[in-house]
Amino acid sequence: MALFKKRTVGKPGEWYYCLEHKKVEEGPECPNKDRFGPYATRTEAEHAMETARERNLEWETDPKWHDAAAKNDDEA
Repeated sequence: MALFKKRTVGKPGEWYYCLEHKKVEEGPECPNKDRFGPYATRTEAEHAMETARERNLEWETDPKWHDAAAKNDDEA
């Protein structure tokens, strides 16, 4: 039995978005694997899922990424 609870690492004033609880946290409350951040402001953390969707879309439609994949398929 542990005598001390292991605390997550972070600083007050840093904002995180918890993926498990779907909420914004100041300073990390949940483990790294369950959160996005740190963000500089609460507003940035509130929009974390939108930011992730936008970045995923950019990545999925990046012609450089798809050109490399197509080139590798042609060589096989």
